[in-house]
Amino acid sequence: MPPEPVLPHGALRDGRHLFPIRVYFEDTDFTGIVYHANYLRFIERARTEMLRELGFHQGAIHSGESGDALFFVVARMQLEFLRPARMDDLLTVETRPIKISAAVIELEQIVRRDADILFTAKVLIAALADGKPRRLPREIREKLELG
Repeated sequence: MPPEPVLPHGALRDGRHLFPIRVYFEDTDFTGIVYHANYLRFIERARTEMLRELGFHQGAIHSGESGDALFFVVARMQLEFLRPARMDDLLTVETRPIKISAAVIELEQIVRRDADILFTAKVLIAALADGKPRRLPREIREKLELG
């Protein structure tokens, strides 16, 4: 049986979120290869869509619609550029929580073209409110434990 298709907003599968990205001309440099900084845009979109798929919308979280206004900030990133992506490639960004603590989420993100791993990132996200570390709401912590 063929695998289920990944929808434009992504899908949760086996403890990870899968998000499709098509490489457009605007994503590339003059050689037709994805410009290195655009991988950060790709993985940011994937994190946002993972939250949306889990039932959390960044606008509602930021505005405090369901309690205190909460902001997620990148505290640290470890990146590896392994192979180039090119114009028209269909990529998949896999996002998987590695560790979740009171106010910090550590994620692994992998950008693939089919079976080839092109880019990896370990991303440390901190939750803030009023410019200070804030405990993640229980429902966000529970839902982030995808597996």
